[in-house]
Amino acid sequence: MIATFPRPARRTVLALVLVAVATAAVSLVALCYGDGWSAPGRVIAGLRGDGPLAGRVLEWRMPRVTAAVVFGLALGLAGALFQNLTRNPLGAPDVIGLDQGAYTGVLLVLTVAGGAHFAAAADNGGGFALGLAGAALAGGLLAAGIVALLAMGSGYTGYRLIVIGIAVNAVLTAMNSWLILRADLEVAMAAASWSAGNLNGTDWSDLVVPGAGLAVLGVGAACLARPLHQLALGDDVAVTTGIRIGRLRLLIATVGVGCTAIVAATAGPIVFVALMAPQIGRRLAGTAGVALLPSALTGALLLGTADLLAQVVAPVQLPVGVVTGAIGGVYLLWLLFKEVQR
Repeated sequence: MIATFPRPARRTVLALVLVAVATAAVSLVALCYGDGWSAPGRVIAGLRGDGPLAGRVLEWRMPRVTAAVVFGLALGLAGALFQNLTRNPLGAPDVIGLDQGAYTGVLLVLTVAGGAHFAAAADNGGGFALGLAGAALAGGLLAAGIVALLAMGSGYTGYRLIVIGIAVNAVLTAMNSWLILRADLEVAMAAASWSAGNLNGTDWSDLVVPGAGLAVLGVGAACLARPLHQLALGDDVAVTTGIRIGRLRLLIATVGVGCTAIVAATAGPIVFVALMAPQIGRRLAGTAGVALLPSALTGALLLGTADLLAQVVAPVQLPVGVVTGAIGGVYLLWLLFKEVQR
């Protein structure tokens, strides 16, 4: 017997629409805010290619806003996949070390493989290179493999995997600091600045390859939605419906690491979005489990809002990772408090 999806509840559909509208509104405000405030009507005209703001809006502001939305979608999706896999609200890529693993792969390219070319790209706001993407993906997969190996026997659920992931994350953070300290000054400065997660200076050329990669991974995640629904019913039920659990978990981890690694390779590790988005999306949509679409849309709203705040809360533009880290730290404390109470 094959499990079927329940019809989306009215609250879920309404929540999805409201989150999408809120994301569009935040994106419009971000387009209006550049070197100064521009009226929304002039910005909309610029989006159509009319008026004096056309070049500024389409070539300068639009790529950054697009990156915030697309990367937010990817991080929210990755968080939902891992929280479904671990059945734990703390099971986010940045908590269990996958972000740091991806960043380790990038650092090895920057510091060991003669990364002056890549460092210059990173210093320009996260210029994407295939070498960085491959290194980030390899580092993320290696970190995921280490965590999975150490957590073997727990079924990859519960707090054992989370605690092991936090320990691996700490070790990788220390290793990354050591790599930066041993690097040439120019490379170290670029890598350290990039490590906060940065969308400053993003242009369309930075988004072509990662956009294509994330589109493929998004299709893969959509194909995993039905097996994920069956897996949420329990391993025994999933097996009776023909699901190969080991293979499914590997696919979930691969897609989740891929989304995380592409974002890390392009903009640096942007923390806590993957942790917050699935749980906020679940509460907004009123779903019983962690659904992929509400999580992805909530991730886009969170990162878009954080990037807008990064431009307006200080005299200089902040890396977006600083804002998500501040918001996410408070959220993590609240989540830990709720879990301890439970």
